Amino acid sequence: MSFFFRMASRLRPSTPEEVVRSIKDSFHALHTKNGARALEEVEKNLSSLRQMLSGDGEAEPNQEQVLQITLEICKEDVLSLFVQNLPSLGWGVRKDLVHCWCILLRQKVDESYCCVKYIENHLELLDFLVGCYKNLDVALNCGNMLRECIKYPTLTKYILDSSSFELFFEYVELPNFDIASDALNTFKDLLTKHETVVAEFLSSHYEQFFELYTRLLTSPNYVTRRQSVKFLSEFLLEAPNARIMKRYITEDSSKNIRICAFHVFKVFVANPNKPRSIIEALIENRRELLKLLQNLPTSKGEDELDEERNLIIQGIQKLACSSA
Repeated sequence: MSFFFRMASRLRPSTPEEVVRSIKDSFHALHTKNGARALEEVEKNLSSLRQMLSGDGEAEPNQEQVLQITLEICKEDVLSLFVQNLPSLGWGVRKDLVHCWCILLRQKVDESYCCVKYIENHLELLDFLVGCYKNLDVALNCGNMLRECIKYPTLTKYILDSSSFELFFEYVELPNFDIASDALNTFKDLLTKHETVVAEFLSSHYEQFFELYTRLLTSPNYVTRRQSVKFLSEFLLEAPNARIMKRYITEDSSKNIRICAFHVFKVFVANPNKPRSIIEALIENRRELLKLLQNLPTSKGEDELDEERNLIIQGIQKLACSSA
């Protein structure tokens, strides 16, 4: 290994194969007795890789070379090394790594995003990145990497369907404001980037999703409640999500699910700053909504629910009268 370091210090790699081999060797050396020296090599290699992928400010990158490097990185499993070793790197090195990650995922070779394909075959990398929100040092880096992944429907679908998705309902309430806000941005991307994928997810996970989301709407944290309401107002009344939402409060659902859906729905009516699109949707569907609300199942002792339901009914009726 010492021979590798002596050679690396005298001669920097030039071909795509040499670049990737040098990166791989330095990452593998991180957890040896020469780890401190290896960390220096990782830093140099990632800085060089960033320059090769994005240019040096004066010259544009060689696109053919970029594609060759991308293919070689997938072939040599370097993407896995990027993710697994992220917590071991310093702030500046992580910044270069995230920059390279984003460029690499966008590279298309023969009509295929080869790095995305690689991640599809190594989906544990996505679970690792989601879990890293618990690590204060790397949480924001992982958030950037995840949002780049979420641009692709297959990777979004995996995260939504995985047990890792439930962690976001915890992350958005983390005490660190920056990390909680970043997690919320990732959460929003998961639910808005790919309409068909999200509609399929909601159709098959509606009970689980709404139960978890209701916790956010009733959170003791004011910021969490406010952001949750705002997101719902921008999301759940849009097609096809509106059709799915309507399904939750029909007679076909269980009592618990219909009541849960009611608590989600009421934020639209109770919000004093409703967007015009939501007001129009409530007015247009008022007859059916009023019928569903009047048929909402309640039990003895649920006076608070009855009171809320009556207030929501009155709110919808007022909207209709004001528009007449």
